Amino acid sequence: MSLRFDDTSVGVAPAADAARAGAEPQSYELSDVVAVMSRVRSAIEQVIEGKRESIDLALTVLLAEGHLLVEDVPGVGKTMLAKALGRSIDCTVRRVQFTPDLLPSDITGVSVFNAESREFEFKPGGIFANIVVGDEINRASPKTQSALLESMEEGQVSVDGTTYQLDTPFMVVATQNPIEMEGTYPLPEAQRDRFMARIEMGYPTPASELDMLDAHGSSNPLDELQPVTDAQTIRGLIAATSQTYVAPAVKQYLVSVVNATRHSRDLRLGASPRATLQLLRAARAKATLSGRDYVSPDDIGALAVPVLAHRVLPSTEAQLARHATEDIITTAVRTVAVPDKRQA
Repeated sequence: MSLRFDDTSVGVAPAADAARAGAEPQSYELSDVVAVMSRVRSAIEQVIEGKRESIDLALTVLLAEGHLLVEDVPGVGKTMLAKALGRSIDCTVRRVQFTPDLLPSDITGVSVFNAESREFEFKPGGIFANIVVGDEINRASPKTQSALLESMEEGQVSVDGTTYQLDTPFMVVATQNPIEMEGTYPLPEAQRDRFMARIEMGYPTPASELDMLDAHGSSNPLDELQPVTDAQTIRGLIAATSQTYVAPAVKQYLVSVVNATRHSRDLRLGASPRATLQLLRAARAKATLSGRDYVSPDDIGALAVPVLAHRVLPSTEAQLARHATEDIITTAVRTVAVPDKRQA
């Protein structure tokens, strides 16, 4: 598969050809996953300075077959992280620049009448790629944002009564500015719930910013970034990650953590059952990246904030008291008893 980072058309796989898109991946061991992801991490770090935690979370979401929302102020490297992830994997990559005049059909595609054949032909939209970079997603209207819902949840697109299957792996990496910035729309709750995790880049440390001047001052390191793996390998790594063991006690701990958000007085909307499933998949991926073939309660605790915080809604009292959702989630997790190590 060739690397594409423009708006040229990509192949469309109808539902009838789903077998081709999801071909049986090669079997991989735990050590293979760690080795390949280490190369991807090193490639991204050639472009992004001093953001190991953000990079690792992006790789966790990739292995867990999720989608990533990167939220922060302009100029801190949100789009650069998304581009670097796409370029480090030899697969189809497309960027969609979200603007107020962007239409849903620009994302999903549209049927166009061909005068010669006198038939309608489907022209695929920006969603047809292995990695879709949604730049400044909250600058488009809620109607356009909602065009992503089916694709992100079911890996398919339905246009004019026909369903088109998306190739795997499929990952949306969306960037957004804080909602208090001018010209932004808040993401609908249903849209936020489709993202497995949300991260904030934050400003670099002075040392990292100094290194950035040397790396980015005279050239763009993204131009020199070469793929270190391909889509077929990623499919195999995802399959291997899904086999990571989760003890019954750890599953119970995970469910208790999610339920704690539903009973918190500071939240008027707790985490959904979809959040429970995605937290489990993310915990498996995190454990695998750490070189373990089992999930520990620490994996769940470490991922609770990035996986759950953007899905919940604080109560009016919590908003008036200026309680951050991240702090509310952290408090909720602390109320849950951690299982004994012998059970985990």
